[in-house]
Amino acid sequence: MNRQPLRLAVSEAAKILAEAGVDSPRVDAEYLAAHVLGVERGRLPLIPLVDPSVIDQLHKLVRTRASRIPLQHILGWAPMGAISVEVGPGVFVPRPETELLMEWGLKSLVGVSSPVVVDLCTGTGALALSIAQARPDAVVHAVEIDPQALAWTRRNAEARIAAGDTPIRLHSGDATNPSLLSDLDGLVDLVVCNPPYVPEGTEVQPEVGVHDPHHAVFSGADGLDVIRHVVSAAARWLKPGGAVGIEHDDTQGESVPALLSARRVLTDVADHADLAGRPRFATARRISP
Repeated sequence: MNRQPLRLAVSEAAKILAEAGVDSPRVDAEYLAAHVLGVERGRLPLIPLVDPSVIDQLHKLVRTRASRIPLQHILGWAPMGAISVEVGPGVFVPRPETELLMEWGLKSLVGVSSPVVVDLCTGTGALALSIAQARPDAVVHAVEIDPQALAWTRRNAEARIAAGDTPIRLHSGDATNPSLLSDLDGLVDLVVCNPPYVPEGTEVQPEVGVHDPHHAVFSGADGLDVIRHVVSAAARWLKPGGAVGIEHDDTQGESVPALLSARRVLTDVADHADLAGRPRFATARRISP
């Protein structure tokens, strides 16, 4: 049996993925190779040669990815901070950009003991669970309207409990409901949200348009239908000094901060760019007396 160089197989895989229009062909090829070998991606350079059966398995997964099935559906997981969450059909796939919102949220909680956190439109639960993992003293509420997504949240929440994390509090609820979690009014230290925010009719990649749930991606003509309600909910929930962070479309770097600024009880409104320099999430704080 002639063993073959893994490096060449990965390069060939990346070429196939690039020709298929995949955004990050080399990275995806490496993740798929690591998945086949059962190792972390960073360990691939330590494996110079592999059996032909490994090459065959890799080629099968590459063909699947080239058909624009999301990488995370093939792997079965997506990372968020120090944890990973299970993903698959029926739930929005967490994106790396959202880690910036998570990191900002954790910084806002520095010096706050036993914080109360709300994650709206939680999907897989990635934001809520990563915050709960980093802050075991936090009471984290996660809200999701879609039953199929909620099943993924529950599965991931149970996995994090098994790993020793503080359990989160899961709610089936609508972010646009003006009385949602009214018992938390004035008691919350941090609100985070990665809502649907793409304007209807926007052309998106197949991974998003075909495989992410439509209602988890699109939100009205300007993409702000859900965000308007999130801003109202945050203004109601936050205690003085509490913070809100909302991910948004890269065309909404002015409109979302404007919605936050329009609320008299919110101050320190700012917008934050992602690693590519695009507007990605807006933040504000509840005025302290």
